[in-house]
Amino acid sequence: MSHGKRFLNAIKQVEEEKLYTLPEAVALAKKLATAKFDETLEMHFRLGIDPRHSDQQVRSTVLLPNGLGKSVRVIVFVETGDDARKAEAAGADIIGDEQVLARIQNENWLEFDAALAVPSMMAKIGRVAKILGPRGLMPNPKAGTVVQPDGLENAIKELKAGRVEFRNDKTGNLHVPAGKTSFDVDKLTENAQAILDAVQRQRPSAVKGTFIRRLVVASTMGPGIKVEIGGGIV
Repeated sequence: MSHGKRFLNAIKQVEEEKLYTLPEAVALAKKLATAKFDETLEMHFRLGIDPRHSDQQVRSTVLLPNGLGKSVRVIVFVETGDDARKAEAAGADIIGDEQVLARIQNENWLEFDAALAVPSMMAKIGRVAKILGPRGLMPNPKAGTVVQPDGLENAIKELKAGRVEFRNDKTGNLHVPAGKTSFDVDKLTENAQAILDAVQRQRPSAVKGTFIRRLVVASTMGPGIKVEIGGGIV
């Protein structure tokens, strides 16, 4: 794969064999984010799990202390008028009713960034699970996106404030955004540390040996920077 001059110049500034501390890696990734748009700081984990086993799945959420740096359009799937009014009052951008479900099913309409649902809607949402699931938009109790009506307000506020869901892919990798590279280094580092801590807490009991095998930090268009995770993650 060929790379442009900007990328090649950036990669020269990364010591290939060095393991950087998390603050060092974040600061360097921010420095090397020289694209013409506000790049995202990304964290890429290689986990020591066997993703074929249900007891070795890693899935949870983390509330970033400094947000993601972008507006989040939240859809809330509700069944009754009362719940819809609660969701709208709490800041929902879209009410996921039968008409919206039909639009998702028939048109693959996905003009939202995060989804919540009340439990009574889960059976109906099932018919669009194959559309929502691959894009990380399928409400799930484990991710805290299936909530009772009285919990909608708090859930919507958290999503808009920067609550991020993460889950491993089929290869045992995990990819999590940590904010925009226009953020101050301290704020980016706080977000990145919150993500690392959250991932560490999700170590499945069935996993033997090293849980986080590798962590790489990079901006959207920048080179990967290897992070020294530290002891105790075995």
